[in-house]
Amino acid sequence: MGKLKVLREHELQNKVGLFVGTRPGIIKFSPLMRELQQRGRDFFIIHTGQHYSYDMDSIFFDELELPEPKYKFLDVAKSRTHGGQTAKMLLHSEQALLTEKPKIVLVCGDANTNLAGALAARKLHIMVGHVESGLRSNDWRMPEEHNRVMIDHISELLFAPTEETKKHLIEDNVKGEIFVTGNTIVDAVTQNLALAKKKSDVLNRLGLGAKKYLLLTLHREENVDFTEHLRKILEGINRVSENFDYEIIFPSHPRTTKNLKYFKLDSLVSRIKKLRVIEPLGYLDFLMLLGNTDLVLTDSGGIQEESCILKVPCVTLRQNTERPETIEAGSNHVAGIEPADILQGAKIMLNKSTNWNNPFGANPSQKIIDIVEDTLSKQ
Repeated sequence: MGKLKVLREHELQNKVGLFVGTRPGIIKFSPLMRELQQRGRDFFIIHTGQHYSYDMDSIFFDELELPEPKYKFLDVAKSRTHGGQTAKMLLHSEQALLTEKPKIVLVCGDANTNLAGALAARKLHIMVGHVESGLRSNDWRMPEEHNRVMIDHISELLFAPTEETKKHLIEDNVKGEIFVTGNTIVDAVTQNLALAKKKSDVLNRLGLGAKKYLLLTLHREENVDFTEHLRKILEGINRVSENFDYEIIFPSHPRTTKNLKYFKLDSLVSRIKKLRVIEPLGYLDFLMLLGNTDLVLTDSGGIQEESCILKVPCVTLRQNTERPETIEAGSNHVAGIEPADILQGAKIMLNKSTNWNNPFGANPSQKIIDIVEDTLSKQ
């Protein structure tokens, strides 16, 4: 077997690579892109193509006025397994990194995108910085849990959002250097809400205006890929609808829409009288909806954070959360997926005071890029 190609220190260039590929990753990296632009730092974006439709991808670059990716992989979405998808992203990522030769790459979160990017860099001897490191749900059924643990163990720079996530990294005996920086979602929400107020007319477009409403999102594999789990959640939403005089706005994720049809649950959806199913929204529209709702019911980790920052009560439709800070702050209630528990969660959170503190820090993007620049200066 011949000698495998790696990059030597003298070959690396003084620039930063950013990996994105999913809606949450693009959003959480948006303030880091702006910070790098403001400083005139040489950087490039690799888009793995994990999310591929306009509504789930390109619209975020357009709306958020972000620089276009230099690389975008177009065949990844054809893979129907985690392994196949990750393998394709890994192969393409390696080729892009061999061309660019950055000293540092940054990945954010726990999607297959980030594992592929981190692995490609690690194998080529490029430093890896993991933004949003140290999160743990301790639910090994979740592909996101596998990914976040593996990424943490192969990263040199670990940007932990909170002291709690730092503890997880120490307990896991990671090799990299840990920095508590806060979570970039704080900057993302602040910066992008200002854009949303200028650009979005979603409240008028949906005829909501000053009306009160609830917001629902569902996309997690463990919820929407199993008939009984999805059925239970819908029955829970039906109970919420029967007990509260709110319209429930449901931007349906493509994966969820597909499975509702496949599992023949359309009739159950149609029986929920106050449920309005709509197409996926751009981030600015969604941020406006989230900021003006009385309650969000979700299985999204990012929305648990965003709602906390926006002072919107949240009911999490999962058995656990890797965002325990939201529980401690009082902004979030983990209800699980049993119908009675979902209704009880809604009752608790609709009567909850929103006078909680933001647990995710201040100026995280500035802190992260300060550390990146300091690291580059020492290479």
